[in-house]
Amino acid sequence: MSEKTYKSIRNTAVSNLVMGILALLSGIVMGVLLIISGAKLLRNKSGLMI
Repeated sequence: MSEKTYKSIRNTAVSNLVMGILALLSGIVMGVLLIISGAKLLRNKSGLMI
């Protein structure tokens, strides 16, 4: 295979790795935000009228 093919494969691998890391980080951040909002709801449970 030519060097151009290796560069193309490398660039694709790097972009996939970056996208995976971003997806992982966004999932962690969303989970933390959900836990925080749930804790706030539990703390103010007595003042809620449903």
